[in-house]
Amino acid sequence: MKFSEILSLFKQGKGTARSHMKNLIEMAAVDGNFDHIEYELLKTIAKRNGISEAQLKAIRENPQDIVFEVPADKKERFHQLYDLVHMMSVDKAIHDEESKLCHLYAVKFGYNRDRVKELIEATRLNIENSQTHDETMKRVEWMLN
Repeated sequence: MKFSEILSLFKQGKGTARSHMKNLIEMAAVDGNFDHIEYELLKTIAKRNGISEAQLKAIRENPQDIVFEVPADKKERFHQLYDLVHMMSVDKAIHDEESKLCHLYAVKFGYNRDRVKELIEATRLNIENSQTHDETMKRVEWMLN
């Protein structure tokens, strides 16, 4: 990655973009079936985060090279959780492994362990109803405290 690309990621508040892509890849693959609809969503999220398909391929091929990072910004943390919930549910089949992994990420992001199940379900329902990251965050904000 060029220095200008790295600088651009930080300017956009996307310093954890590569970590986020690794997390999404793990979410998509945890059920043993990384299908086309999940890959298309991954490419869309990668593009939004300034990650090229070549960089995405490198992350997928060498996940051990990417260190897990928790976004410092609470809005970015929620956006990443939203994307993880979206990846978990995009194929309309939520497996136990996906649910457990999503819960783990939510706790790692600092959300209250006792409220994580509610937070994820509320986020999933908002995604199902075509609500954006920001609209969903506003709707579930009371759960975030």
